[in-house]
Amino acid sequence: MADDSDETLIVRASGGCRESFRALLARHYDRIYRLAWRWTGSRTLAEDITQDVCMKLGTVIRSYRGDAAFTTWLHRIAYTTTVDQMRLNQRTVATDPSMMMRLIDEGDTYESDSDDEAQSLWTAVRSLPPQQRDAVLLVYGEDMNHAEAARVMGCSEKTVSWHVHEAKKKLKVLLEAVG
Repeated sequence: MADDSDETLIVRASGGCRESFRALLARHYDRIYRLAWRWTGSRTLAEDITQDVCMKLGTVIRSYRGDAAFTTWLHRIAYTTTVDQMRLNQRTVATDPSMMMRLIDEGDTYESDSDDEAQSLWTAVRSLPPQQRDAVLLVYGEDMNHAEAARVMGCSEKTVSWHVHEAKKKLKVLLEAVG
């Protein structure tokens, strides 16, 4: 099953094959967790969200129609689950915006939360207004192009571009004020 395509696993999982569903989860679990961690900055909360996404996937896999890539569809589920959880917890922490500028200027992406500098960087990203934060996290954190991010966020590509632009602009003003 590890060699089967996502499409094959989806068809089998939609038909009730537990092994195919497990293989699909194993293949995409880290991606879901990474997205949740980048949004929340909390290992425990990211694990909880990832489990919620896995449970939701079990109930909605039959509704996947293939209109978008499975990974985009799955990102949308993970994204909405994460945003909903963050709204419940209302966890926004302000930190030094210069770390965000480094992300924008250098295009760095981080795969884990083990590096203190990376943690500070993602904390800064999380301090942006929600739509700007989401656009930046999808584009720079998940390495999506603006069109892919737009599909996940449920908006136009131009809107994503605008949010990224506004995030850069806001951070430049903050940096100039700080000196």
